[in-house]
Amino acid sequence: MTTSGAVHKKAADLAKLVVRMTAEAGSGHTSTALSLAHLVIHLMYRRMRYDLSDPRHASADRLVLSGGHGVPIIYAAYADLGGTVGRDGEEPVRLTREDLDRLRSRQSFLDGHPNPAEGFPFFDAATGSLGQGLSVAAGLALAAKLDGTDRRVYALIGDGESREGQIWEAADFIVDYHLNNVCAVFNCNGQGQAGDVSPQQSPERIAAKLEAFGWKTTTIDGHDPALIAEVFARVGRSERPIAIIARTVKGWGVAALQEGNWHGKPLKMSQVEAANQSIDDTVAGLFDAEGELAGPMTPIPAATPAREPRSPAAVTWPTFTEAMQSAGLGPALEQGKLATRKGYGAALKVAGDLLPQVVALDGDVSNSTFSEIFARVHPDRFFECKIAEQNMVSVAVGLSAAGYIPFVNSFAKFIARACDQIEMANISRANIKLVGSHAGISLAADGPSQMGLLDVGYFRGFTAVRADDRQSPLCWLFHPADAVAAYHCTRLMTELRGMCYMRTHRPDVALIYDPQTTFQPGGFHLLATGDELAIVAAGYMVHIARQAIDQLAEQDVRATLVDAYSLPLDGERLMETLRRAGQCALVVEDNYGGGLGAAVAEIAAHAGDVRVETLCCQRIPKSTLTPEDMLDYCGIGAAQIAEHALAARRRPAG
Repeated sequence: MTTSGAVHKKAADLAKLVVRMTAEAGSGHTSTALSLAHLVIHLMYRRMRYDLSDPRHASADRLVLSGGHGVPIIYAAYADLGGTVGRDGEEPVRLTREDLDRLRSRQSFLDGHPNPAEGFPFFDAATGSLGQGLSVAAGLALAAKLDGTDRRVYALIGDGESREGQIWEAADFIVDYHLNNVCAVFNCNGQGQAGDVSPQQSPERIAAKLEAFGWKTTTIDGHDPALIAEVFARVGRSERPIAIIARTVKGWGVAALQEGNWHGKPLKMSQVEAANQSIDDTVAGLFDAEGELAGPMTPIPAATPAREPRSPAAVTWPTFTEAMQSAGLGPALEQGKLATRKGYGAALKVAGDLLPQVVALDGDVSNSTFSEIFARVHPDRFFECKIAEQNMVSVAVGLSAAGYIPFVNSFAKFIARACDQIEMANISRANIKLVGSHAGISLAADGPSQMGLLDVGYFRGFTAVRADDRQSPLCWLFHPADAVAAYHCTRLMTELRGMCYMRTHRPDVALIYDPQTTFQPGGFHLLATGDELAIVAAGYMVHIARQAIDQLAEQDVRATLVDAYSLPLDGERLMETLRRAGQCALVVEDNYGGGLGAAVAEIAAHAGDVRVETLCCQRIPKSTLTPEDMLDYCGIGAAQIAEHALAARRRPAG
């Protein structure tokens, strides 16, 4: 049986490794890591059930390090235990204590902040942008409930980061869903980066807030092994989620690190010997001769096969008409007009019917995004996150890490609140699908506070960067023009591995495509052909561009219309198309710049022989009674597009 003395002994051992590895790297958060030493040792050596050779086992307990800068202590423990590391597709190897000296180097699996995509599989998500870890833990805990396993999820959270609102979004959500398999551990060392934390983040205040949110809390000395063991033993036994408020010392064991502000500042190699002596002095008399900590003490619980994920590419989807009818949209379909958000809602239901790993999350707008269709049929896999988009995205990251395919739904405007969380999900290479409804300006009457106008530019930044396989972008962007396209693009999102984003719109629009039309990532369709110029559009603007094409035809101008429904585009094929259309293109979009127009212009600039002009919203929108009124107000109505197209055609090349 291990003793408190053995824990102190191991804490001293790992503390010395932390001091050395950060000194070797010349950077790192030594003092924060040392404050976590006893908590991490209890979790990784005594409490958590996991397999060092397979840390991602479906039933293994999980650890989320929300304050990611404290990661050196995790690396030290994992190396001491001999856990496996390696990127996906590579042969795993055992991490050794010698590997710690390569912390933060280009060749190392040990990044400055946790990132499983770089080969450290003990974690499920990249962390370090503070405040997101408890939400990821909630997603992992939801997955455990769905899977029928008694997997426990621990989240280590800094006292300073508890100022972040997302912490409290997650705290609400965890209580809503009765996730008593989550244990939040607040590392209260009293210091932030620039100085002491606010009194509002004191241990007493944090505990009081959590109690008010419905949590069961206990405050302990975070360096007392006996107290730590006692309180962790209660996890999973309470009907309420448990939070441990641990008072710790930043720079524990090293006197020099407790004087002044050492946040993010390692010791120099010349100071390591003195630091080691200070650590020995700190634990002198706390050792006993008995007991060693050699590895996880408890076995992994047996997995419960609650689901059998199917390959998204192997299932057969019903026809578009069958899908609309099964979703209750048959009468609308008979009218020949259907909003893209409705086509998506029906497709999401089908995805849930065919694939047990598909789940859906919404931010209190499911009757607008039409994810409510999925919720009615698959209520056990639908999670209402309420008005808390940041938490929603990070919960999806946790679900994705557990093998689910989460569809995250809100207005495109509100998804923008979670840009940081989306970027962190991308760093993790999370397999999440984001759908922004009410995109662009076509919702008109609600005004600009409800309109997604920057989303294309934001997500296009990800499309330009290749994922690890060098084939796919970090994110696929889909912008369907009608319900048929929305249906097929949703199917593509289930099949594609990695992040996808799709824009949908509020107004009902005419069906453009035959239900059997084929869609593919990076593809586009020609809806009209001409040899004098081309208009490139996507989404709702395809319908407006069709009107502009007709107006140009009345003036004997033959124009090509390109529906660029997916980014990144097949640039070579697009340039061939534009060359046949007079080597002149006007790109129109119902959002601000930096989106589709910029993407086409960059492709044309590389090709060098096609001239591209862009037309997007010319002013901040305001409320109007109709979409047509709004388009005219913002300078992108059909007549305005035709006028710009004629002007572009008249301008000489170069």
